Amino acid sequence: MQLQVENKYLDFRKSSIHNVGAYAKRDIRKGTRIIEYIGRPLTKKKAAEELNDGNGYVFTINKYFDIDGNVPWNPARYINHGCAANAESDVQEDRVWISALKIIRKGEEVVYNYNYDLVDAFENPCNCGAKECVGYMVDDEYWPKLKKMIEKRGKKGE
Repeated sequence: MQLQVENKYLDFRKSSIHNVGAYAKRDIRKGTRIIEYIGRPLTKKKAAEELNDGNGYVFTINKYFDIDGNVPWNPARYINHGCAANAESDVQEDRVWISALKIIRKGEEVVYNYNYDLVDAFENPCNCGAKECVGYMVDDEYWPKLKKMIEKRGKKGE
């Protein structure tokens, strides 16, 4: 399965991480803005409702608004989370860009860390398969604390 989306850097097709993924059409230089993450604007109140309803495509923009990327015109929603990220999200002037953290080779899947917090960590398992994968889609700043939480959970199950 391949999605027909116009983007000079990415092809969208089946991914071993989750459903559909984004793959580099050609080598992408470090620092390149690959694609904009777009969607419909939401108030913080509406965004909270969407998140509570299980919409995982809500992106924080500023202290007043978020965007809902779960719209057909947002192919960036297909970029998967990865613990060994080769891209990152960057909010500039209330726009979200996915940019290359390092050189991304042609054919490589583009992944970025979704930077979720610890609150719902165990409800967001990670399937990236990276050797440094912590098993859940959380910001890497929380990895040490997450590892302790996982250890504690394991001891309860013994």
